[in-house]
Amino acid sequence: MNTNGSSFWSNGSIPLIDPQDLAGLISAASDIALVVSAQGVILSVLINENETSFGNLDHWEGRPIDDFLTVESIPKFRAILDEYVGGTVSSKAVELNHTDNAVWEFPVRYTFHGLIGNKALLLLGRDLRPIAETQQQLVQAQMSLEQGYEARREFDARYRLLLRSVRDAIVFVSVNEGRIKDLNEPAAALLGSTREDLIGVSFAQEFRDRRRDEFIESLVNTAISESASGFDLQTKRGRQRIVITPNVFRAAGERVLICRLSTTDGASAAPDDLSTNLMALFEKGADAVVFTSITGQVQTGNDAFLDLVDAAHLVDVKGRNLSDFLGRGQIDMSVLVENARRAGQMRMYATKIVNDFGARTAVELSVTYLNDRSEPELGFVIRDASRVEAFRRSPLQTTDDSNRNVMELVGSASLKEIVAETTDVVEKMCIETAVNLTRNNRVAAAEMLGLSRQSLYVKLRKYGLLSRDGDGDE
Repeated sequence: MNTNGSSFWSNGSIPLIDPQDLAGLISAASDIALVVSAQGVILSVLINENETSFGNLDHWEGRPIDDFLTVESIPKFRAILDEYVGGTVSSKAVELNHTDNAVWEFPVRYTFHGLIGNKALLLLGRDLRPIAETQQQLVQAQMSLEQGYEARREFDARYRLLLRSVRDAIVFVSVNEGRIKDLNEPAAALLGSTREDLIGVSFAQEFRDRRRDEFIESLVNTAISESASGFDLQTKRGRQRIVITPNVFRAAGERVLICRLSTTDGASAAPDDLSTNLMALFEKGADAVVFTSITGQVQTGNDAFLDLVDAAHLVDVKGRNLSDFLGRGQIDMSVLVENARRAGQMRMYATKIVNDFGARTAVELSVTYLNDRSEPELGFVIRDASRVEAFRRSPLQTTDDSNRNVMELVGSASLKEIVAETTDVVEKMCIETAVNLTRNNRVAAAEMLGLSRQSLYVKLRKYGLLSRDGDGDE
């Protein structure tokens, strides 16, 4: 016993305990207490008053303890009893399983305490049945979980095998989210992509001119209708006509659409000459062609564009913003997008293409606003103008009148005044160039020059350029 430095328990200060109180103290300190003689005979049995599960064990007294121990517990108790007879009391707690005429048994964890004179051994025990029951419940729960997991794995294996084996194109779509939960390879081929890329994307965006909420609602209405068998759609990627036949069911509290995709009667016809020629022009054309989202993210491009930016493969540029490759970056992109959205297209925009290695190539861009779908896109045609640029006059060159005016100042004005006059000429030319490039879009021109809108108006008024090409602000 650890007394924490106190000598109260070892110096005889503790008062003697009345025998009547001692029995109550022992029974309260344990669930069951046994006094066993050195010969292994039970001399006394004390049961905690709060423990009623043991029942009446008075018939144990006067009988060998071996009669009430299981076969595997008898050797454990005999070893401890032999140690006690030899003068040593085990300090370790030992679990013993009791049985009473093979009617019931219960596990008890005992600690052993020798009595004065080594004539008897006191066993103080804790009932382990609550712990054993809890452990049994945990084992049963674990077994149930394992059985559930096995059943689910078996079901999932069957589902995967069935989805892979059927020839019909099948797509599972969440009604709440409108996203593809799963599909098989034939369905991915009809939609013009791979199974891995399509899982998780919006089902509506795979078809032309379809909005998610309206599209999913139409599928659900078609599924619950008794007369409708499906409806005709055109895929967005391959422009292929297909028929969707939906069915709706509920799984894990969520409604799911299972859609069977099939080609229409005319879907297998050969594409028209115009589509074939346009596809060949896109793939083999000399000019770079790029399609981007309305924000400028590259979606696809031809080999001429990859050559222009020195990219090895489309994956190196797909998903990046086209402004990353423009000489003036986002300024160029803003001018192109704003003019394309306003007028539908913009032609002959001069800038430079910058690759990831810093090389610059002079180009001329044309952009078209493609608004014939639910999510508008931009189509760019980029032409290499580096050879033409070498023959063009530098945009920073002054006119003959300007050169003449500057030369006339030499000798009649100080260098500081000449520099000031030349600065005004260059500043005017830069402003004129920016206004021309942005098609008189004053906001974009101010951003291109790094000026505020108010400062640009002041300089336009200073050089008499305010009324050029109209007086619009955009």
